[in-house]
Amino acid sequence: MNPERVIRDMPAHGAFRIIARAAHTISRKNIAPGALRVLYRLHEAGYQAFLVGGAVRDLLLGGHPKDFDVATDATPEQVRALFRNCRLIGRRFRLAHVVFGREIVEVATFRGGSDDGSGDRHLVDGRLVRDNVYGSIEEDAVRRDFTVNALYYDIADFSVRDAVGGMDDLQHRVLRLIGDPQQRYREDPVRMLRAARLAAKLDFTIAPETAAPFATLGPLLAEAPPARLFDESLKLFLGGHGLASLRSLERHDLLIHVFPATARALRQHPDTPFRALLEQSLASTDARVHEDKSVTPAFLFAAMLWGPMRLTEQSLIDGGSDPSAAWRHAVDRVLREQAQRVAVPRRFAVMVEEIWSLQPRFAQNAKKSVFRLLEHPHFRAAYDFLMLRVAESPGLAELAAWWTQAQQLDRVMLTESLAALPVLPVAPTLPGEPPPQLKRLRRRRRKRGAGKTAAPPKGAGE
Repeated sequence: MNPERVIRDMPAHGAFRIIARAAHTISRKNIAPGALRVLYRLHEAGYQAFLVGGAVRDLLLGGHPKDFDVATDATPEQVRALFRNCRLIGRRFRLAHVVFGREIVEVATFRGGSDDGSGDRHLVDGRLVRDNVYGSIEEDAVRRDFTVNALYYDIADFSVRDAVGGMDDLQHRVLRLIGDPQQRYREDPVRMLRAARLAAKLDFTIAPETAAPFATLGPLLAEAPPARLFDESLKLFLGGHGLASLRSLERHDLLIHVFPATARALRQHPDTPFRALLEQSLASTDARVHEDKSVTPAFLFAAMLWGPMRLTEQSLIDGGSDPSAAWRHAVDRVLREQAQRVAVPRRFAVMVEEIWSLQPRFAQNAKKSVFRLLEHPHFRAAYDFLMLRVAESPGLAELAAWWTQAQQLDRVMLTESLAALPVLPVAPTLPGEPPPQLKRLRRRRRKRGAGKTAAPPKGAGE
């Protein structure tokens, strides 16, 4: 049997191919059990059922996807009728979620290419704000974003269907937008960020015609809902490929539209130690994600906005502001400006302020201050941030080393070691400033006390 046979023509997209099971590497043993149950039940009920999108792409690349999406000709209501453990969600795109414990299988009905009046499609200034028009698998394929995301695994015969050349792009590691890039980005500007993120995640090259509109259409990202950009920011930087995503956004001049103050700080001060801090932060976060350790958006934003906040503070001080007032105003200004682009939930914004405000307390040597800091609920995140600041300002290394050791000592030994706590400036040096000079505290007389141990450190970033 020929592993590839043409079954019909697709307008402007060449032949629709079926790649037989013998000609691809996807195995059902690598598909989540819940996804297989959804696929089989839809098929047994007489509906078409396909695994689609990133799961198919990653399986073909030899990866192990965590999320599995299903596409079908069944409507959301028909899907719900088949599964008692199903709920319908979404307004912009009506979807069915089938829940198996902690596993959620997302089921979408094939999207149609044109609305005959029976569907629900709505555009505002060229942007697609609602799209619930259903159609065939061929129409669904050309409605997807990138060719490598428009590959379908058919549970009926275990073949892969390709309508837009996704298999070729997968083999050549090229990310290519389906359709006219100008129109597709105007429909949804966030697709530009998805392109940068997927290229970083997959180590793909963005096709020239796919990247060309970034320069002119990038400003459209300012019109995207800030809450949606928050979600996209988490995918960019907390998905295990944060450092590569940062470099991809910078390479394609997209960072300025999402984190404008960060982009300006990196661009205007290319040799600033802030870049070392930020890149170290993202590299550490990537490592934690790959080790299945917890990460927090607050730590991400604390690192992303530290450089802009410090530069703003210095500008206010140069303008005659009191240093303590300059710090407060800089924190407020930078967080407020960033919230206009990315809607950082209040609980994370508060934690960012806590991480920053705890930094001066690491240089305080009073016994009560030291033990209170160790017991602070955000101590571990603030300590991790102090460690990051060493990459930005090596003069902080001795202070960071002291606090690393302090967490291993009981109260008596910790009290004795306070005399060796180095005193350093609150913040790292800015470009052009001299390095800080260490000062020693005078040794305090030892007081009698219980041997109670210091509070154990919490998990990094918690």
